[in-house]
Amino acid sequence: MSRVRKFLISCCVLPLAIAAGVALATDDADFTLPDLDGQLHSLSDYRGKWVLVNYWATWCPPCLEELPELETFHADSAGQAVVLGVNMESIEHAKLRGFVADRLLSFPILVAGERPDRDQLLGPIDGMPTSYLVTPEGKIVARQVGQVTAEAISGFIDRYENARGGDDT
Repeated sequence: MSRVRKFLISCCVLPLAIAAGVALATDDADFTLPDLDGQLHSLSDYRGKWVLVNYWATWCPPCLEELPELETFHADSAGQAVVLGVNMESIEHAKLRGFVADRLLSFPILVAGERPDRDQLLGPIDGMPTSYLVTPEGKIVARQVGQVTAEAISGFIDRYENARGGDDT
């Protein structure tokens, strides 16, 4: 595949996955990663809620622009959805903790490192940020390379639930 075609797919086609409602239909997704305090979090710990898993880094300008949107979605969805921010870089925990505190992020920040094991990823990370949306039952239903907005995530969830008649099983 040509570099131009890959660019167009990553910048134009894949970001439409959430907006257009393209389902990935991956069941029983799971991983386990530590947070900044060393406490382990598994994706399966959040069954019963929608989960947006966002792979990001502090050096990534689009990731930084997206963080307020993720915080808005997380705060507005309390009880029904959660954001898990998966940091993918080699950075001291104290520095990352300060970064998170400065930006007033309330969602869990998990640490994968610069080269995580495959079992720590939900799928390909072709660029950052990359987000995966997981149903309350643990099914990956959307992937987006590039920034997402709180409105787009909520809209996708609403359309998905309406198409399923409110039932995702």
